[in-house]
Amino acid sequence: MSAADHRELSRETPVSCAVITVSDTRNEDDDASGEAIKARLRDAGHPVEFYRIVPDDGEAIRQVLLHLAGQVEVVVTTGGTGVSRRDTTVEVAERLIQKALPGFGELFRALSFETVGAAAMLSRATAGVYGHADGPAETLLFCCPGSTDACALALDRLILPDLAHVVWEVVRQAATPPPDHHLSSPLP
Repeated sequence: MSAADHRELSRETPVSCAVITVSDTRNEDDDASGEAIKARLRDAGHPVEFYRIVPDDGEAIRQVLLHLAGQVEVVVTTGGTGVSRRDTTVEVAERLIQKALPGFGELFRALSFETVGAAAMLSRATAGVYGHADGPAETLLFCCPGSTDACALALDRLILPDLAHVVWEVVRQAATPPPDHHLSSPLP
């Protein structure tokens, strides 16, 4: 089946989402990036089931991500993807991710370069599929920078255009058992 066929199968399917803002300084009154992500997801028809601001602390980030594994289909984080000492979102995510989606970070940096120039290389935006250590990888994770403009870019150009399709590939397609194919001859 082609990507177009998969998109058609998943079209107009709401995706359950969570939004996590990683910050030591933001609160719900001034979290513009978290609000922008939630608004874009909702405007696209995807319910935001969970929202939280967590400190720039690796264990706090890990705990909330593990809590959400298998509870929602997609988690979008904002913050903690830079190179400062306190930026640990990417390290935590990479330890949890079982299937990386390197194209997300690559495309995000290429698109960012068009607007911010060489500073785009400072972003470590990443994505992948994760789950509990003893369970299947069934939750998509997108780690976006803390900048509201960067979040808008990631959502508008990369995440939202194909979100239902990617979720269908990861979660819904896996729910259908694969066809039973028998090899005509055993492997040597």
